[in-house]
Amino acid sequence: MEALLSLAVFVLLNFLTALSGAVFKPGVWYERLDKPPWNPPNWLFPPAWTLLFCTIAVSGWLVYRTVGLEGAGATALLVYVIHLGFNAGWSAVFFGLRKIGWGMVEVLGLWASIVATMAVFYPINPVASYLLVPYLCWVTFAAALNFAIWRRNRTGIPARA
Repeated sequence: MEALLSLAVFVLLNFLTALSGAVFKPGVWYERLDKPPWNPPNWLFPPAWTLLFCTIAVSGWLVYRTVGLEGAGATALLVYVIHLGFNAGWSAVFFGLRKIGWGMVEVLGLWASIVATMAVFYPINPVASYLLVPYLCWVTFAAALNFAIWRRNRTGIPARA
């Protein structure tokens, strides 16, 4: 029972992080931006993030189940929570504030925080670290997309209908 309860806590933490994407939606502003031809279709983002948030939750939970909240576990899970803050922050900066350049800074912070999370998780539970590899790949792609959108829209949003 304790295992299910602790897993539920990690799922809840990730759900709360994901709410940033629900609160700060792309909308018309994002649609009007000039995007590269390799920009994925909008329908792909919700299922991709759902799968990623599930693996992120399980990853944190595995570390918690391995060492708890003492010593290395406390440090590792603090890094994990900080990384969730970076994750939530990107939607707020990019979509909420509509700051593409600052979104680039935020996504680089998110990328570095994922690497840090993987690094502190690995000695505790290598599987927990490996579960974050698809997430790191996705955020690497997201950073490249953010950069491409920033470069294409530095002079302002195109006046498309």
